[in-house]
Amino acid sequence: MAVYCFDTLVAHYSGDQPPPPAFEEGIHPLFVTWKKATNGSEPRLRGCIGTLEARQILTGFKEYALTSALRDRRFPPIQSKELPYLECTVSILTEYETAVNHLDWEVGKHGLIIEFTDPDYNMRRSATYYLRCLPMKVGRT
Repeated sequence: MAVYCFDTLVAHYSGDQPPPPAFEEGIHPLFVTWKKATNGSEPRLRGCIGTLEARQILTGFKEYALTSALRDRRFPPIQSKELPYLECTVSILTEYETAVNHLDWEVGKHGLIIEFTDPDYNMRRSATYYLRCLPMKVGRT
């Protein structure tokens, strides 16, 4: 799945279609994370966007590979010259459950979704941390 996301980004810059994926279709919430390492440094976040709503993973990974690389508002768009320095991690979210209290989770085992209403703007906000996922990292050289 991470290879497919990488192929999707490479195809974006080459103007080609990515090769067909080597994974089965499914319906899950998902995230695509890009990190960049240069000169032997620790990889740093370069983009991460996904959805908490279940999506067809084939179209979801294709869409979020590009969205997280090119439209994460926290970072400038990834440029083609950065491709050799990138790592991609994909996350498929599973087994949601409501916590009994704020301590009802384990670091390294569970993810955390925080939802609240911003009292200053009366807007619903949410954030996701350490996803419980099936990770796979892929880097290109």
